[in-house]
Amino acid sequence: MSAEKQILHPRNQHRSRYDFPELIRSLPALKDFVRENQYGDLSVDFADPAAVKSLNKALLKYFYQIDHWDIPAGYLCPPIPGRADYIHYIADLLADANGGDLPRGKNIKGLDVGIGANCIYPIIGHQEYGWEFTGSEIDPVAVKAAANIAAVNPALKAAVVIRQQQSKGQIFKGIIHKEEYFDFTMCNPPFHASAQEALAGTQRKVRNLGKQKGPSPVLNFGGKNAELWVEGGEVGFIRRMIEESALFGKQCFCFSTLVSKSANLSFIYAALERVGVQTVRTVEMAQGQKVSRFVAWTFLTPPEQQDWAQRRWKKK
Repeated sequence: MSAEKQILHPRNQHRSRYDFPELIRSLPALKDFVRENQYGDLSVDFADPAAVKSLNKALLKYFYQIDHWDIPAGYLCPPIPGRADYIHYIADLLADANGGDLPRGKNIKGLDVGIGANCIYPIIGHQEYGWEFTGSEIDPVAVKAAANIAAVNPALKAAVVIRQQQSKGQIFKGIIHKEEYFDFTMCNPPFHASAQEALAGTQRKVRNLGKQKGPSPVLNFGGKNAELWVEGGEVGFIRRMIEESALFGKQCFCFSTLVSKSANLSFIYAALERVGVQTVRTVEMAQGQKVSRFVAWTFLTPPEQQDWAQRRWKKK
């Protein structure tokens, strides 16, 4: 492999360019989608949903030893390098409160809000750090798909639990149980405020890829309604998340969410101030030309944070 992607997290296994011969050895079916691009490099057509899914299968098998991974047609097929960055930066946040030591093992519990059909964050978090996950999801088809991924891969079977959110208006309520504790929560929220806005975003992506052949765009990345849009858009969803997080402030070491638009940060900071959080961190990430970020917050005072780390993360 060559040409390290310096912008990815130092522990991200995807810092180097894809080694397609190695990936094909891991998943021979990928060979059908690999071609030389205009620069003479091996690649896949990222506008082809089948090619993107096959690449994801190969990456998960080669890097994370996941032999069985599939998603229903039309569901979000996430770019794995960027998803891995979120996991690694969450690990850094925990390490900052743990004397620089990365907390590892099954005692570390994460909550993936809106796990989707793909189960990507629990796969990476468990295979990289040994963490256990609960994934919440409102879409019953996605619940079934994510639960199946966990069930058919022995490494994940005892490490990932999927819970269906029964209420569209709730995020943590109905998911976090009484006397249950999480070391972190994470979320890739719906970006758009309406189906029309989501479609416009899709059309822009397709035009950028130069692959639209006709009036209806093909979704290389997929995405159902609940994955792409929500009433109130990203800010509305995150505001609800912040308000609900205050109800569980002593049950989670830190809460976090991706924020797609930097213009939304001021509204999010204002919402966090209203609920009286102790600490807020904003972590910027980048992949290629895309810059993303997540905001993390905690209701625990510094002494409570130290006590949490001592009780839950220190090696006995």
